[in-house]
Amino acid sequence: MPELPDVVVYIEALQARIAGARFERARLATPFLLRSVDPPLAAASGRRVTALRRLGKRIVIGLEDDLFLVLHLMIAGRLHWRKPGDRVPGRIGLAAFDFSSGTLTLTEAGTKRRAALHVVRGEAGLREQDPGGVEVLETDLEAFRAALGRENHTLKRSLTDPGIFSGIGNAYSDEILHRARLSPVKHSRQLSAEETARLFDATRATLLDWCERLRVEAGDTFPEGVTAFREGMAVHGRYGKPCPVCGAPVQRIVFADNETNYCAVCQTGGRLLADRALSRLLKQDWPRTLEELEERRQAGRRGVSARSTSANEGIGPSL
Repeated sequence: MPELPDVVVYIEALQARIAGARFERARLATPFLLRSVDPPLAAASGRRVTALRRLGKRIVIGLEDDLFLVLHLMIAGRLHWRKPGDRVPGRIGLAAFDFSSGTLTLTEAGTKRRAALHVVRGEAGLREQDPGGVEVLETDLEAFRAALGRENHTLKRSLTDPGIFSGIGNAYSDEILHRARLSPVKHSRQLSAEETARLFDATRATLLDWCERLRVEAGDTFPEGVTAFREGMAVHGRYGKPCPVCGAPVQRIVFADNETNYCAVCQTGGRLLADRALSRLLKQDWPRTLEELEERRQAGRRGVSARSTSANEGIGPSL
């Protein structure tokens, strides 16, 4: 899912291309993209773009007469800048938005259609689209601490809850927690004052760092390579690969469609967190530390080697 750094760079690219341009029309390849009926989508046609902003992970295109187009890309939605009047891409194309300066197309990979478009009127209508999370890049440590402590969740859940913090998802929460040297399953109300400050600093630094990296990567072109798995990430999507800080293999917790990646040495004191996808099967046999995990791997290799040797010894010459 495009998260805060991706959305920021999308908006900056759109600012350079459609600010002040006239929105001419929207061509929808599926009616299910549009999730609102009043005001109608047709009411936006012919109006100039007055502002672009981010609302959590949503992209907001402000138009004349206090109308707003609100795009939520969800997991697999992606934007593409094309020449004026270009067609909606086949199969994965959801819509084309024609501006006087060019055409913005929206695609969504996979079979599930989760991306959404809302047309709203006025700031009151826009507030209804806001999940309400704190903007970490616009707040201070005390407001961050207050938001974090309102409910007692794991840090992973707290960071990714849009009602607590705005714009952070699965990928950057992994990177933030690794940078802060904190376990993803530690609870928010268990943090010391020093750990909370460390998490606040890591959150801001990680998001700002990746905003700048993605700006440099895109340059003057439209950002086409938006992905949750990026070269240069410390742990996210790097299961089994060495941690860039300590060299230990990156571990993971798999739950439903999500995967949490972490370094046991840097974040959990060497303790392995139970992977729910496996621990139900292994129960008490789940390794607790990296050392136990390595011992089991070595034992498994020795067992395979012994079975192979035994099988070879049992093969005699044919008579």
